[in-house]
Amino acid sequence: MTLTQEKTLAATVRPDFPILHQDIHEKPLVYLDNAATSQKPLAVLNALRDYYEGYNANVHRGAHTLSVRATEAYEGARDKVAKFVNAASRNEIVFTRNASEAINLVAYSWGLNTLQAGDEIILSVMEHHSNLVPWQTIAQKTGATLKHIRLNEEEGFDLEHFKSLLTEKTKLVAVVHISNTLGCINPIEEIIPLAHSYGAKVLIDACQSTPHFPLDVQAMDCDWLVASGHKMCASTGIGFLYGKLNILQEMPPFLGGGEMIQEVFLDYSTYADLPHKFEAGTPAIGEAIALGAAVDYLSGIGMERIHAYEEELTAYLYQQLSAVPKVRIYGPPATPEGKGRAALCAFNVEGLDASDVATLLDNEGVAIRAGHHCTQPLHRFLGITGSARASLYFYNTREEIDRFIVALKETIAFFSSVLD
Repeated sequence: MTLTQEKTLAATVRPDFPILHQDIHEKPLVYLDNAATSQKPLAVLNALRDYYEGYNANVHRGAHTLSVRATEAYEGARDKVAKFVNAASRNEIVFTRNASEAINLVAYSWGLNTLQAGDEIILSVMEHHSNLVPWQTIAQKTGATLKHIRLNEEEGFDLEHFKSLLTEKTKLVAVVHISNTLGCINPIEEIIPLAHSYGAKVLIDACQSTPHFPLDVQAMDCDWLVASGHKMCASTGIGFLYGKLNILQEMPPFLGGGEMIQEVFLDYSTYADLPHKFEAGTPAIGEAIALGAAVDYLSGIGMERIHAYEEELTAYLYQQLSAVPKVRIYGPPATPEGKGRAALCAFNVEGLDASDVATLLDNEGVAIRAGHHCTQPLHRFLGITGSARASLYFYNTREEIDRFIVALKETIAFFSSVLD
């Protein structure tokens, strides 16, 4: 993608995001916290409002016009998500509140009923807490053993160490596709077949990849994949689980209640077909519809186009931030073409607290994140308590990166003068 194409993409999408036009502290907002949540385009906001203002009703069992229309929109969103990730069947898509709930669904439905004492679960040290805590609980309840893949010399996924951890006892490999702290893109095209060769199932946490480049779950051949809507231009409170149909069919329900049943008697119940078996109670109807609108919006731009543009931003962010004195970036380096990592950089400034850096940047209208980013074990592995993180999306520009770098340099200079 050329610089002209880059500016065309930015100019095309920027008007769609109202919050990006706000002035913060009398300066235009530079939003660089996209790994935490994305901003929402008008198409998504309008879809949510249209549901609540135009056809607000419960889904599936109502015979009236509003309920039929709501059901069509809700189930239509499922079709859109299935196509977006190239699922073989719409019934392989289960709506959840978020990716955390999706992982817990797999953990408690499959893990609790499948794993036994001595079985092995392989995770990595870079996992988000959402892909650590549920498996810790399941291991404690079943007697299964947890193993953790370390980092390689470039602070990326250590494939050779992963290979050494695989045994005939390995029953599950659950790994993040893109680290929300290191920015590394993990080699799932090698991880998945290696795990399968030992008979293990594979769960992919795709929260940081689904918004940024095309995914094909059939080509990946993962057993489960989870994603959060709010990181891909949809609203909060909605995510999804993809699972292979035969595996989902064998898994028992995660939650009991309305919607997930076929027939209920006083002493037993029978369950609905997929995917409703896993969607107990009134679902997040408006949020699912908004997720469908987000998928339409991203697909309209083109995920390949988004990915190509973000590679340019990645290269530029990494180059500019690397050139700032006293800054330490975590994770593998980006190539001059922006390959090798995602469009985010977690970093620290020598001698400064990450939260202090983020606070001063906020005073300049630059929004970044500071803390452990829900990866405390990874930060301990790196020997730090926290880090600052700038993360980009397709509506960000080189000019915003420049503003961030200028503000960061000014922040460092301010602290240097105070400390001196």
